[in-house]
Amino acid sequence: MKTQLCLAMMLGSVLLSSAQTSDPLPLWPGGAPGALGAKDQDVPTLTPFLADPAIATGAAMVILPGGGYGGLAGHEGKGYADWLVTNGVSCFVVKYRLGSHGYRHPRMLEDAARAVRTVRARAADWKVDPKRIGIMGSSAGGHLASTLLTHFDAGKTDAADPVERQSSRPDLGILCYPVISLGPLTHQGSKNNLLGKDPDPELVKLLSNELQVTKDTPPCFVWHTWEDKAVKVENSLEFAAALQRNGVPFDLHIYQKGPHGIGLGKTKPHPWAADCVFWLREQGFVK
Repeated sequence: MKTQLCLAMMLGSVLLSSAQTSDPLPLWPGGAPGALGAKDQDVPTLTPFLADPAIATGAAMVILPGGGYGGLAGHEGKGYADWLVTNGVSCFVVKYRLGSHGYRHPRMLEDAARAVRTVRARAADWKVDPKRIGIMGSSAGGHLASTLLTHFDAGKTDAADPVERQSSRPDLGILCYPVISLGPLTHQGSKNNLLGKDPDPELVKLLSNELQVTKDTPPCFVWHTWEDKAVKVENSLEFAAALQRNGVPFDLHIYQKGPHGIGLGKTKPHPWAADCVFWLREQGFVK
């Protein structure tokens, strides 16, 4: 009972320490590369949720909601941001382009990378530490996060755009019931939306991120549930095994209970959130 009360305070009443929320900002003010039009669906954005200065730790989290690369789940975007800011972490929720609107790889990865670069470039404006910027994703958003964790770059030092000079490497990753593989373990709908119905086998391999981990992959917190019927738990197990082989620190949590897409919890807080805060404290992201 005492544990449940503590979790409820963490995820519920503590939200009284509200974030300073800004309007969505276009990731590319002049238009995104490869844009198919100028509608809302063609304009990737970043929405800041800044932690109260009284509790802000200086850490930041870029959040990629799930939705099978066909939609964006609000409870895995703003919902996570509302929770993390109560722990002093400023958050930036990404509206990335989707397969349901005609986009395919690499547009989603471009949006995720640009989001991290933008937060790093504007770190002083948002009072965050450019060396403490994480990435967080759920389900297909977890695939996108794991893609950036394994396919980042150092930026272009000679770029005219100061944002493009920044590294896209996150300093850590949080992967919630993620799609990781595009092979036999994949979530087929996510794969179709990302790559189309008949993708190049080499591209499938390149974006099966359990095969792309290196010693330079950032530390990760990975969690899944045994009873997830949509995305096989082996996605998380295989990614963690790859992290282990490459000497990358990680926390792996497999919980028995919880449906796919559970987020912070349906009827009561799920324990992963408390475990994640403990891990973030050890990484120097929360106090």
